[in-house]
Amino acid sequence: MTTLRMPAEWERHSATVMIFPERPGSWCNGGAAAKKAFAEIVKAVSAGERVYVAVSPSAYEEAKNAFAREIESGKVELWNYACNDSWARDTAPTFVYSDGKLSGVDWSFNAWGGDYNGLYRDYAADDAFAGFCCSRLSLGHIDAKPFVLEGGSVHSNGAGVLITTEECLLSRGRNPSLTKSEIELGLKKFLGAERVIWLPWGVEDDETDGHVDNICAFCSENSVLLGWGGTKSQLKRCKSNLKVLKKAKIKVIKLPFPAKPVRFTAEELSGFTYEEGEITRSAEDNLAASYVNFYICNAGVIVPQFGDKNDRKAVRILSKAFRGKKIIPIYSRDIIVGGGNIHCLTQQIPE
Repeated sequence: MTTLRMPAEWERHSATVMIFPERPGSWCNGGAAAKKAFAEIVKAVSAGERVYVAVSPSAYEEAKNAFAREIESGKVELWNYACNDSWARDTAPTFVYSDGKLSGVDWSFNAWGGDYNGLYRDYAADDAFAGFCCSRLSLGHIDAKPFVLEGGSVHSNGAGVLITTEECLLSRGRNPSLTKSEIELGLKKFLGAERVIWLPWGVEDDETDGHVDNICAFCSENSVLLGWGGTKSQLKRCKSNLKVLKKAKIKVIKLPFPAKPVRFTAEELSGFTYEEGEITRSAEDNLAASYVNFYICNAGVIVPQFGDKNDRKAVRILSKAFRGKKIIPIYSRDIIVGGGNIHCLTQQIPE
């Protein structure tokens, strides 16, 4: 019988997979501001591990120029592959050890909801990206299709425990023919989970239907950082999640949300170009900004910053949660405009 284990994010990485931001319906004004933030993230990660950046042929020279020094030093490698969007967390493989051998789990990807509430219609290249990664890296390939799952919807403690949200995995846009029990069996089958903690909710207004990596993340085998506060309705969600975690005997460290809502500016709204069937943005939309969407890499913990009064508080809390790790704050307001944040842009490859 095959033994599977999904490592914790803080375990040593050999590399990180990322995807150059290009989609006009996600990255306004040609993605100019987002690409600057993206470059900062790439350079921070590459200080401690190699970064593979997938980029389309049309943007290849732009990316080559942006990372010229890192490419020359071997820290960054460009992959010529045109994805539909930039969220490597959700479209790259979920890496596991299969009988001690590193392999990639290839899930079905349907743009966060398919025909029910997917964000765009053409996602074939995204769906094929995990298989491409496994082939490019010469790693074992675990075919989980047609099970629909995005990497941001699960978080592992490295010791057989996963956290996820009912809001996401029980969404009608994922696996509507499967029961909660059957979905849990899928997580155990493909990720080697021994125990699954089901939080009721993610963050309000999250386009991913409540990915766990925006609301709760392990910081040790038995401790999590839990997003806390926000609107009255969001706080109610947080309290429901806290109740589940306490019952599961998981230590909880509360991490505040930004004090002020993050919304689109008029300039940003005028800078999007949408395809037919793609969701559109409006001034009333609240962006699901969260400090929980940090990324643990070899070089340290990269933390989103929003120009908010809670930025420093989040850094202090994470400094205590990850003692001995360097905390790397990066202004990511221009990334959240695309719908996700730092963790969503990255997928670690364990050593």
